[in-house]
Amino acid sequence: MNSETDIQLSGPFSVTDAAGRTHNIKAIRIFDEGYGIIDVYVDFAAAVGKDRLYEDKVLIAQVLAQLRRSGYAGPDFGHGDLGLQDDKLIVLEAPEEFNDFAASKGWKNLADEFADEQDAEADDTPAQAASSSKLDALKNKFKA
Repeated sequence: MNSETDIQLSGPFSVTDAAGRTHNIKAIRIFDEGYGIIDVYVDFAAAVGKDRLYEDKVLIAQVLAQLRRSGYAGPDFGHGDLGLQDDKLIVLEAPEEFNDFAASKGWKNLADEFADEQDAEADDTPAQAASSSKLDALKNKFKA
């Protein structure tokens, strides 16, 4: 966990998996910025071995309940990229509805900045370009 680039959504709590085993979670966190789809990182206090807890619906439901206690009000979500899963970490992929909640916690959507740049470029319409050309021509006329 990197305190400079992470936003902690929850502190420590315990969950029980479908087999009835208790697991201690250190934190639920996200990166402080990203493009649209947010990966939610669930850090375990101890290694869970080869258990595929990212597929455990009972455990995931408890993680989502913890997020809902923190203010998230959207739909359920499931595991993220299998390559990101680890023995002390599960990664969940949040739906788009999670973005507003994440933004309320300080997350920055870099895709919005890109869209703003695109909108600014689109504002240079042909009518504005023609108007600028006429103005430049008029300025040059008076300089002469």
